[in-house]
Amino acid sequence: MGAQKNTGDWSSDMEIDAFRRLFPLRFYERHLTEAIRPDARPLKKCRDTSVAPGAVATADGSALAKIGSTTMLASIKMEVMTPSVDSPDEGNIAVEYYMPPICSPIVRPGRPAELAPVIAKQLSNTLLSSGMIDLKELSIISGKAAWMAYLDIYCLDADGALFDAALLSAVAAFSHLNIPAVSLNDEGKLTIVSEESNGEENVEKEPVNRDRRKLTISSIPLSLTCVLHKNYILADPTGEEESIMETSITTVLNTSDQLISLYKPGGPVLASTASIKECVSLTRQRIKELQDILSDSFASMDMN
Repeated sequence: MGAQKNTGDWSSDMEIDAFRRLFPLRFYERHLTEAIRPDARPLKKCRDTSVAPGAVATADGSALAKIGSTTMLASIKMEVMTPSVDSPDEGNIAVEYYMPPICSPIVRPGRPAELAPVIAKQLSNTLLSSGMIDLKELSIISGKAAWMAYLDIYCLDADGALFDAALLSAVAAFSHLNIPAVSLNDEGKLTIVSEESNGEENVEKEPVNRDRRKLTISSIPLSLTCVLHKNYILADPTGEEESIMETSITTVLNTSDQLISLYKPGGPVLASTASIKECVSLTRQRIKELQDILSDSFASMDMN
């Protein structure tokens, strides 16, 4: 009897799976009417999220961020550059976002993902406009030398809400960043001081900055993506939900409660004023969760 019951359950599971593949929207709508999603989450609940600072030992700053299955690895390398004439007292940030074929079946080998440059541009605009980093802190010698922070983000698993996870990994990487110490060598050129030399080799003048230092991080930008379907709003969508429901809104607020951006890349559903307000409200709640996650992750790192 037990074997027959198991066979029946297996057959039922196959029928549900087949219905889900053939009629994905109808499958989801059956769940939405009960205010639940196929993964058992309420409509406005986000997936489990984690942050691991210092994931890349060779980087000046790094972090691994996961939202559900969506996984991002961010690393920062600092290089000395000549500042621009317009901003002689400022450094700069360069952002690259990569989607290798391992991250998703829809990314084909040898073909760059169309979404990658879009997310890279969004990240760059968000980081520079949010007020999180004072670019003057990246200055070394006014008009002569400044830091360029090269931020590279690798998408290791693309299962929805890619921008949210990428931004979270970037924020964590900058929070983990240690700016290298630099000094003037005997030729008057700037050199990065290795931890082994500690500024004692090839230095005739006072070090510009003898110790590695942290950036002052403030007004941290964080985001939440929601998908819209009829009168429903689903927070933190999976890749399947994004592909089925098509209409999404990504809201970016900083920790000073300022709206940094609101991005809606088309879709068949119009965003009403009420739905936008709801998305902003959900983002405020999400930022509080993410702040706690970031604080806990760095506290755990300091204890180790």
